[in-house]
Amino acid sequence: QVQLVESRGGLVQPGGSLRLSCVASGSILSIDSIGWYRRAPGKQRELVAEISSAGSTNYTDSVKGRFIITRDGAKNTVYLQMNRLKPEDTAVYYCRAVRLTYRSGSTIFTGDRWGAGTQVTVSS
Repeated sequence: QVQLVESRGGLVQPGGSLRLSCVASGSILSIDSIGWYRRAPGKQRELVAEISSAGSTNYTDSVKGRFIITRDGAKNTVYLQMNRLKPEDTAVYYCRAVRLTYRSGSTIFTGDRWGAGTQVTVSS
């Protein structure tokens, strides 16, 4: 079985830092890109940051200069280092693997996968 598992989030004071990880496990052959999304209370889910298999990155404007996304391809793991956190960063954070290709028996499948999400709360 293929799954994405995010690390536990938590409660952080404004200005603090937190690192999230997302591990993709299973008989994975390749992943085009992995992104972090978030859904704040009363808002739609939005892309926070994404990284391609080639290492190119993309960030939403509100986190540029504060968040850093990195990827360990050998471990199928992506990290989101969040610095100078603000109350408005409070949300459930999800990771998503885009065009994840995996083998099940003799069959190869390709599709997107989502993690279950992890709560990040920024508050004093």
